[in-house]
Parts: sequence; structure tokens; C-alpha cells
Amino acid sequence: MVEILKKFPLFQGIAMHDLRKLLNCLSAKEQAYEKGSWIMDGAEANRFVGIVLNGHVQLVHHDYYGNRTIFSDIPAGELFGETLAGIQGKHFPLVAEAKTDCAVLIFDYHRIIGTCSSSCSFHRTLIFNMLGIINEKNQQLSEKLLILSKRSSREKLLAFLSAEAQKAGRNPFRIPFTRQELADYLSLDRSALSNELSKMQKDGLIRCNRNDFALLDKESPVSFVS
Repeated sequence: MVEILKKFPLFQGIAMHDLRKLLNCLSAKEQAYEKGSWIMDGAEANRFVGIVLNGHVQLVHHDYYGNRTIFSDIPAGELFGETLAGIQGKHFPLVAEAKTDCAVLIFDYHRIIGTCSSSCSFHRTLIFNMLGIINEKNQQLSEKLLILSKRSSREKLLAFLSAEAQKAGRNPFRIPFTRQELADYLSLDRSALSNELSKMQKDGLIRCNRNDFALLDKESPVSFVS
């Protein structure tokens, strides 16, 4: 497992032998979860931080009426729970949910930010890496807020798809959501989202096939590679 963790952003700059010591210091525990199961709820989010070893995790919110909103999508190698950890006295209505069967490494947040008596340099490197990840996540949250601030379904979809194309660095590109998940992420009704996507295809703005999308220039349409 150490060989896998060494490739993750949280552990960049930490030597292999130091990483083994660090995992012991953090009392890290690997746990497996089945698709759809809860990994941690809002009551635990201010005490624990997780990193996805394999599979996929989503942070979701379920309101009183059962409506589901996807807060963020977390693939293998990424951290979750770090932006909420350490905030005392508050319950956050977010759940870390296994999107697929997955394995997760769980840490106690206070063991991350509190260095031991040895004050090892690699522990300071870990804290520095985590702060960088938090800054990046805050930027992603700002980008999502900009998308959700768009007034119409079409504007939200175009803003989201443009951001995904830039992130992928190519066009066509693949998004990490099913239609229902995309509706949950953009706070849209699924049928309204599907209707808008159909209209956007007819208007020559996009082409899509399941999770594969292309933003079109009407003068130079893009074809999907089969």
C-alpha cells in the first residue's frame, strides 16, 4: 500500500521509509465499503479525514424531503473531509458515500495537524501538502458556485461542460457523472436536464453519448472516437 500512497498528492515529498513511520503515527486504518454505503456522516466529518485508495466516493447532502445534492466527486488518490475537519460544535449535513465499491484510508484529523514530540520533518511536509489540497478544493468550490450562480439550465450546463473540457485538456471529454448524478450536482430536475441537453444538441452546441461530451463549434464539429 505504501507504494500506492507515495504517488498521491498528500504524500508528495515524503520518502518511502518515512511514509511507513507516518502511517503508524497517524494510526491510519484501511477500510472497504460497498457501493451506496456511508463512509462518514456530518457528525464524524469534523474528526476524520479520508483518502480514496481505489474506487469512487461522493460527498452528498440529503435534505428533509429526501432530495439529494452532490457536493463533490472524489476519485482514487484524492482526500475528503479535510475542509470540514477540526470545526468544533457544528454538525454538517453532508455524507461521504461510496459511489462504487471502494477502499479508503481513514485518519484522525487531530493526529495530522498535531505533530508528535519528535516533530518529524516529514510530518510537517504532510501538513504543508494538506494545506495545498485545501486551497485547491476551495478553488474548486468557488468554480462550482460560479456554475450554480448561472440563471438558466443551459447556462449552468455550458459552464459545467466548459470547466470539464478545460480540466480534461481535450475535446471531446468524459464527465464523472450519470444523468441523475449530473442533475444532483447542478441542482436540476433530471427530466429538465435531459430535455435541455437534447435542445443543446439540436442547436449544435454539444454532442453527447452517455458520459462522453463535446463542445461544438458549428463550423468545425467534433466526432466521438468509437
